[in-house]
Amino acid sequence: MARCYSDGMRQRQPALPRIWLISDLRNDALLERALERLPRGSGLIFRHYHLPSTERLKRFESLLRIARRKGHKVALSGHAAMARRWGADAVYGPSKRLTKGPSVIRLVTVHSLREIAAARRARADAILLSPVFATRSHPGGAALGPICFRLIAAQSPVPVIALGGMNAARARAIGAHTWAAVDGLCGRVVPDLIRDR
Repeated sequence: MARCYSDGMRQRQPALPRIWLISDLRNDALLERALERLPRGSGLIFRHYHLPSTERLKRFESLLRIARRKGHKVALSGHAAMARRWGADAVYGPSKRLTKGPSVIRLVTVHSLREIAAARRARADAILLSPVFATRSHPGGAALGPICFRLIAAQSPVPVIALGGMNAARARAIGAHTWAAVDGLCGRVVPDLIRDR
């Protein structure tokens, strides 16, 4: 099953980065180093909800410069119009926030089959399906697990990005060609990604 899922995703997502680093207050101090070490053409999803708007924009711009130099795509958590104004390649968030706005790549967060239908209505270009595994950000929360993840992912009409407790080894184990992480991309795992490319 993992091979079929992975092969299908490769055919459906040639323009999307394979690996996405998600910014967070917890990994903020490590972002520059992680962006420098990620394989060329990876992605950054900039959240940083903890910052006031002016500081958030300044932090976004500083990371955007590194991302551009390394050939990475950048998605902004917000609205499509804001993503366009800030110079992001994509917008990220729940479907209810992304139904309107200019044409920009839409990365929609989903957790169930029902939310995949909503993502389609929001013109999603890809979905982030989570949580595959338990995460530090939601301790004790229910996780989909590999089998449920693959069953739901198989129903998506757009590429699926695995999220939630992900790292390179887990992505390989579940057959996820494309994956994202908050913690799993800011430590010693990054050199392993470069060897796996």
